[in-house]
Amino acid sequence: MRRTNSPLTRRDLITLAGGVATAGALMGASGCGLLGGAEQQQSGNGKVEKAKLRVGALPTAELAPLYLAVEAGHFQREGLEVEIVTASDGGAALNSTIGGDYDITFSSYVPIFAAQAKGVANLKIVADCMSAVPNSCLIMSSPDSGVRTPEDLAGKRIAISGPGTISELMVKAAMKANKVPYERAQMVPLGFINMPNALKSGQVDAAFVVEPFLTLAARDAGAVPVLDTATGPLEDLPLGGYVSNAQFAEDNPKTVAAFQRAMTSAVAESQDRAKIEPLLPKFAKIDRETASIITLLKLNAQADATRLQRIPRLMLEFGYITKDVDVASMIVQPPQS
Repeated sequence: MRRTNSPLTRRDLITLAGGVATAGALMGASGCGLLGGAEQQQSGNGKVEKAKLRVGALPTAELAPLYLAVEAGHFQREGLEVEIVTASDGGAALNSTIGGDYDITFSSYVPIFAAQAKGVANLKIVADCMSAVPNSCLIMSSPDSGVRTPEDLAGKRIAISGPGTISELMVKAAMKANKVPYERAQMVPLGFINMPNALKSGQVDAAFVVEPFLTLAARDAGAVPVLDTATGPLEDLPLGGYVSNAQFAEDNPKTVAAFQRAMTSAVAESQDRAKIEPLLPKFAKIDRETASIITLLKLNAQADATRLQRIPRLMLEFGYITKDVDVASMIVQPPQS
């Protein structure tokens, strides 16, 4: 896979973006009442209302700017002390934010908007994170599957990270854009880590894969690309961002603004791949060789309502939600300098 200067690697694009959680999982209670618990008693430091933050995250490459912000002192310069709390999956991270255990968390936009549309939570988008680029989210097949073109996907078994996820949404939308009847395909829930072997063994005919599993599938299973879902109508599709409870954002405007400034600074630094590539083996558990060749996602910082509105519109079109979401009302705009 060619090396690219695009900002971020696509590990579980969809483990957070996709496997992160269904709306049902989001409805589960999370222990602490909304913004309850001792963590709220921590005081500010004159610059912010709350200096110590618990930020939910996954050990995935697309979060490199968050880890860089801690290691390079971007948060410290804004008066923040950030503890990155690794969640078991994106759904768990979002649940913990809804319940008040985390102050801010990263999540795929699909469960974020599902929770908002279903009234599970009142969430605010603090910062954007990443969007899809060509060669980052592919439907691939094994050499022996007979699947070579988008038309060949009709009626086939396609591995996705889970039902109701962004991986499923992107597969369906990409097939529809190519006039392939997605309704005839059998969507097979499967962890990304298992997809290369599933292709190799013939367990599935095709799989929606993201980095680093995209590179591993090509290397270890001889998988070949069938359809690049991050092109055409889905190019630059926003995939995930950082959110908080609305009450937290309302009570801590200086803290949120400081977090936004730190992430904007870290994302700007992360545009230089050399700044983040050495971090990937540390927190994303990607070996150095793989880290050097995987396709990186486009990193973003400031949320744009027009771009993000694409997600709930797709969700509405494919039946993930029954009413649209006003994304603009969810975004916490940075203070005017």
